[in-house]
Amino acid sequence: MRTLSGPTDHVVVVGAGLSGLSAALHLLGAGRQVTVVERGPVPGGRAGRAELRGYTLDTGPTVLTMPGLVDEALAAVGERLADRVDLMDLHPAYHARFADGSRLDVHTRPDAMEDAVHRLAGPAEAAGYRRLRRWLEDLYRVQMRTFIDANFDSPLGLLTADLARLAALGGFRGWDGRIARFLSDERLRRVFSFQALYAGVAPARALAAYAVIAYMDTVAGVHFPRGGMHAVPRAMAEAARRAGAVFHYDTEVTALERSPGGSRVTAVRAGDRRIGCDALVLSCELPTARRLLGRAPRRPLPLRYAPSAVVLHAGTRRGWDLGHHTLSFGAAWGRTFRELTRTGHLMSDPSLLITSPTASDPALAPDGRHLHYVLAPCPNLHTGPRDWRALAPRYRDHLVAELERRGLDGFGAAVESEHLVTPADWADQGHAAGTPFSVAHTFAQTGPFRPRNLPPGCDNVVLAGCGTTPGVGVPTVIISGKLAAARVTGIHLRPAPRPAPHAAATGTAGAAGTARAVGAVGAVGTTGTTGTTGTVRTSGTAGTQGARP
Repeated sequence: MRTLSGPTDHVVVVGAGLSGLSAALHLLGAGRQVTVVERGPVPGGRAGRAELRGYTLDTGPTVLTMPGLVDEALAAVGERLADRVDLMDLHPAYHARFADGSRLDVHTRPDAMEDAVHRLAGPAEAAGYRRLRRWLEDLYRVQMRTFIDANFDSPLGLLTADLARLAALGGFRGWDGRIARFLSDERLRRVFSFQALYAGVAPARALAAYAVIAYMDTVAGVHFPRGGMHAVPRAMAEAARRAGAVFHYDTEVTALERSPGGSRVTAVRAGDRRIGCDALVLSCELPTARRLLGRAPRRPLPLRYAPSAVVLHAGTRRGWDLGHHTLSFGAAWGRTFRELTRTGHLMSDPSLLITSPTASDPALAPDGRHLHYVLAPCPNLHTGPRDWRALAPRYRDHLVAELERRGLDGFGAAVESEHLVTPADWADQGHAAGTPFSVAHTFAQTGPFRPRNLPPGCDNVVLAGCGTTPGVGVPTVIISGKLAAARVTGIHLRPAPRPAPHAAATGTAGAAGTARAVGAVGAVGTTGTTGTTGTVRTSGTAGTQGARP
């Protein structure tokens, strides 16, 4: 593994999102002096927070998996996640609703899920689920150490025994086809393949290796921190501060100072403030990092970006028969993915994620009120509509009408406060192509072929975050911070992977997790960014308000 040359005693981390905080904790644990510079008023980055007339919104991820990765970062400074965050296990992890009116509770416990599959589709499908679960566990074991929690210096790093094992598991065949070997019921196949959306490709076109994401969602366990997802970066930042890190909030880095010859960054500039450094971790957006560095690596093909999403945060006077996470599938499937990733059309028959955090934590809303987060994947600004300022009100009304058609009767009339986020808002925050899910995980943009965390021409700079390795999603960006720290320190500790369900949920320091290894419409969990601007309506009155956590 290549590491930075020269002194690395004082490291400046630009960005206090999950990747930057992970990097800071691992650097502190290795004895480095750390300064974190964050343009927003609080830590979290995408995992931000907004207050909306008594409602507490998570503006980013809504699904937490593999919390052992957070615990591992905290353990670097002698702390435990369990001491700082009250994690609730979600059982079931999801409630799936299908266009034909049938329903399935998606459990991560094997016996409960087998019973649910049996009730929905019969004994043959239940037996197929058991075989599928074992395959997903094997897939995770093979990929975690070699392909996800790994720094690549060249594509030759792929040539390991695990590459042959992955091929033997069918990892280089089609995702949809591999799932079909275990399950014939189309509804069940959707439950175990919709995660291809995170990779920015249709299940029929995605490699089966990416099904490791389904392991995370349907085997390893889904959790929710009391107080909202923002509790996680808040806990990480406080642990880093206690370990000696210095934080500068409301401070945007605008330029880098270089040594004579330009091979080393000697300081960051934020307005009139100058902060010297021996090494630099850039965990900001990839376009911002490249602008600061003044160059981008040459690639034979331009980067392809993941789909985006429209998110409607709605505070309502009443509730419905919803669990914490509801997957509402439309009847269309193949057409939906073509619209999102190829033709650039808005979903004609949408599949939606509806998260209702007050189902687990009523304190996130005023007494007697309910909070809902409706995520609708949509094309990014390179492939789809661009005039979201004009389109947003109509699309909001379309979403509300669709929710009411699917059983949430009176939803529109019950909304008293809301906040709408569109690709235009993501673009305003510096997200390329108007997507918070960054570079899609096509084969040519995964692993050693993804933008590397060692940018060329800089002897003491490392990248972290969703735009570099290993990819998009809460677990992966936490790993990216760890990998960035390893480039600085030369220390890369990798706990043995634990395929058993809920192994990472105990809060034990050093527990391993898989990554939401490939991410694009992090529909289930990575939308949002600090300081997002969107349309806000209160009691039906239209208005515009910047929602800053």
